[in-house]
Amino acid sequence: MLKIRKILRNINALFFSVYVRISSKYFLIKELLMEFEELKQKYEMVIGLEVHAQLKTKTKIFALDGAEFGHEPNSQTSPITLGMPGVLPVLNKAVVDMAILTGLALNCEIPSRCKFDRKQYFYPDLPKGYQISQYDEPICGKGSIKISNKTIGITRAHLEEDAGKLVHAGSAGIYGSSYSLVDLNRAGTPLLEIVSEPDMRTSDEAREYMEELRNILRYIGVCDGNLEEGSMRCDANISIRPKGQKEFGTRAEIKNVNSFKALQRAIEYEFERQIELVEDGKEVVQETRLWDDAKGITSSMRGKEDAHDYRYFPEPDLMPLEISREWVDRVKATMPELPAQKLKRYVDLGLSEYDAQVLVNQLEMALFFDKAVAQNVNPKTASNFIMGEIAAYLKEEKVSIEESKLSVENFVKLLKLLEKGTISNNIAKSLVIDILKTGEDADKLVEKKGLSVLSNPDEILPLVQKVVADNPEQVAAYKGGRDKLFGFFVGQVMKETKGRANPQLLNELLKKELEK
Repeated sequence: MLKIRKILRNINALFFSVYVRISSKYFLIKELLMEFEELKQKYEMVIGLEVHAQLKTKTKIFALDGAEFGHEPNSQTSPITLGMPGVLPVLNKAVVDMAILTGLALNCEIPSRCKFDRKQYFYPDLPKGYQISQYDEPICGKGSIKISNKTIGITRAHLEEDAGKLVHAGSAGIYGSSYSLVDLNRAGTPLLEIVSEPDMRTSDEAREYMEELRNILRYIGVCDGNLEEGSMRCDANISIRPKGQKEFGTRAEIKNVNSFKALQRAIEYEFERQIELVEDGKEVVQETRLWDDAKGITSSMRGKEDAHDYRYFPEPDLMPLEISREWVDRVKATMPELPAQKLKRYVDLGLSEYDAQVLVNQLEMALFFDKAVAQNVNPKTASNFIMGEIAAYLKEEKVSIEESKLSVENFVKLLKLLEKGTISNNIAKSLVIDILKTGEDADKLVEKKGLSVLSNPDEILPLVQKVVADNPEQVAAYKGGRDKLFGFFVGQVMKETKGRANPQLLNELLKKELEK
């Protein structure tokens, strides 16, 4: 027995020793983190974003080969795309229309003239050895985007052709080699590069700016905004400066950011990296860095080029483009409702600002909601169903509302049944899931399942009397002052009617019965 007690004392002592060591290290780590957070307060982040939006044209910017995503490698090419000798580019008018429309949506100046330039650089997926872009005379001048707490300036938006894509493959073999394949399907795809002013100061602002820009591009139909497929790509320019200093610090550009979450993580990492360099007495180098989402770090890719490194000169095969006010007005006339306008309209319809913003951020859901409300259903009820049961089902099944079997007409039928009191709210919530799966008509589904609301007192009263008779102890407690038990009786009757009892009528009958 004494031996066992000694062993237990030794075990307790060991655990205490380990606890003390872990605790001391925990508090040391916590103290260091607090010191670093205080250090971060000395500096201000300066963020500017360059967003490449792939325009949704059927063909490429200077050639007739297709611009759709997902085809077999190198099947969407032509002599113009491949840069064969003697070929000449021809500007796609649809590209210009989309660029003007985007500029107007971003409050940009649309100049009466723009031109194209050759941007010289050499890379395996750039077949011509240069890129046709715009330098000093872009199609869109200064503009702005409003986010929740400030306005972010737009420096410019210019047109250019995309490069191809390198597919890195292979594995280490006898000679330790791997290889890369070139897919030129993407080469020549029209891009609109939207460059912001360095007006953002937090990663939250950068994310909100990107989300609002994506919404605008999707609403006006010029880009699908798919970051994963690369049809919308973002490069972030990050620098730091002591708070209160006007001069900008040296910036680093972060590439390979393909989600909103990754954008925030990359910005925060780069902010801390640059602070560490400066505090250690080192200099931040102007360079391009790659974001590794798995490791959560940026790494140096190459020194950052300046404009003179690209040796820009006017594209000799394309004349400067004259843009008349009549052309701009024709494009402006096609402008749909923008996200900010839709948000205000939803709030005016009675939705909370939060609910309205959630709907606005999901274009397909917003369009579905608009079609339903146009058929005189209650906006708040429609919004609750779309953001609740419908959104949950779509997320679980990983389908869009367009891919589901729920039509606007059938959804409206269901809401009308609810508004008339034919079915209860709980039954409607259950039925909308059935309709999403099967597409069955709401009226027929209610009739087939016998789910219409019971509104006849002669049908409900016997069930009320049965529940009261079966629960004498709860009746006595209720009459003794436990008013909350009323909900218990309601639940029991609803259970008997499978949720079909008219709630208002049920409450009236139940109160009368309990007062006897």
